[in-house]
Amino acid sequence: MDIRQVKAIDVHSHFNHGSKWDSPQTDIYRCDIPYLEAMNRAANVEKMFCSTFASVVTAEADIEEENEYLYDYALKSEWCCQWVVIDPRRPKTAEQAARMLNTGKCAGIKLHPPLHGYRLYDWEDKIFPLAEQAEAFVEIHPEDSPTYLLPLAAKYPHVKIIAAHMNGRGWTDAIKMAPNCNIYADTSGSASLSNHVIEFAVSEGCIERIFYGSDTYAVGFQRGRIDDALISYEDKYAILRGNAEREFARLL
Repeated sequence: MDIRQVKAIDVHSHFNHGSKWDSPQTDIYRCDIPYLEAMNRAANVEKMFCSTFASVVTAEADIEEENEYLYDYALKSEWCCQWVVIDPRRPKTAEQAARMLNTGKCAGIKLHPPLHGYRLYDWEDKIFPLAEQAEAFVEIHPEDSPTYLLPLAAKYPHVKIIAAHMNGRGWTDAIKMAPNCNIYADTSGSASLSNHVIEFAVSEGCIERIFYGSDTYAVGFQRGRIDDALISYEDKYAILRGNAEREFARLL
């Protein structure tokens, strides 16, 4: 079977929807919903797990409102599942997560410490006990090499952590060293431009914990990076769909 016929699952993306905090669009970059849907159809991407751009680009945005918008949108959408965003300094976002994690369209919790402006370890007790109780995935934009997440992975064995934007040995080391096998990575972002980053992760034995993601970069490029990687068909399938099918079966 041609790998391009596999319907991919994108576990890390965002979109604009008219908020004043939307990510800037230009003549050469778009991230509105109709354009993302068109790119997905062209690249044979079936589903995207999303947070709105407005919910992650700044702590000044109304994150609570963004979570409610995406919660409603995902329930009505075939192609979109939700990452509920927590800013641990805003208690209502954790309350939203406790409610939204129980729906059939919420992939887990999204954290962006760098853009929200806090340090993860200063606020872990406001996030991870909730995630542990729900046995939820937590997708994190790392502040440092993802090995810094190892103490959290050890302390909360039932939380599955995705270190976003895989780019080098720090990601593979974290995956391999996690004592509960609960650190994962996604391929989203410009790091995929590195011409051996995917192949290296596979060679290090990390294949079962790598997800495909786009981060709204050109979906055809992001998909093609996996389609044409110097790895086996089975490994390509695992990244594009198989791992997500196994870990997020309730959403599919």
